[in-house]
Amino acid sequence: MVQIKVYGLADKLNLVKSELSNIIHTSVIEVLQLTPEKRFHRFFPLDKSDFYYPSDRSDNYLIIEISMFDGRSVETKKQLIRLLIKNINEKLNIPVYDIEITIFETPKHNWGIRGLPGDELNLNYKIEV
Repeated sequence: MVQIKVYGLADKLNLVKSELSNIIHTSVIEVLQLTPEKRFHRFFPLDKSDFYYPSDRSDNYLIIEISMFDGRSVETKKQLIRLLIKNINEKLNIPVYDIEITIFETPKHNWGIRGLPGDELNLNYKIEV
C-alpha cells in the first residue's frame, strides 16, 4: 500500500496536478513494482497565507509525503526519491531545490484496508523490493 499527499501553492499546483499525478504514479510503478490500479494520490493546493516555506524556495515549491507499508530496502526508497525528483524536474521544469519528499513507513498491521488490518490482506504485489 502506498498513499501520496502533495502540498503546494494552489495557483501553481492546480496547473500541474494531473501531470504530476501521472509522473508520481509511473515512478511508483517502476520502482516499487505496484500494479497500475494502485493510484492513491491526494493534492492539497494551499493559499499563500497557509503555506510558509524558506525564502530560498520559489512559488513552485512542493512537499510530497509518501506513506507506505514498511519492508522496502533503503536503496529502493532512495531510487524512488531520485526518480521522482528527476522526472518532476525534467517534465514539469520544477527546480530540484523546490521538491521535497518524505517517506513514512508503517507496519502493515497499522493500516485498515478493505475491512481488514493490512497484515491480513492478500496483496497482488511484493513489498520487499
